[in-house]
Amino acid sequence: MDINDLRSLTTVLGLLCFLGIVGWAYGKSSKKGFDEAANLPFAEHDDEGAASSTSHPR
Repeated sequence: MDINDLRSLTTVLGLLCFLGIVGWAYGKSSKKGFDEAANLPFAEHDDEGAASSTSHPR
């Protein structure tokens, strides 16, 4: 086994890993979790410790 075989094996393993991540990200089972995460910035929270943007003294 020379260095070119090792490079080829690394390339193939990297491609398989990439395709696995793409398959997981676009799979139907992940859609619900990603939709919930996408809507988190729009969720309303009543944090008592958070400063209001209107109460900032200038």
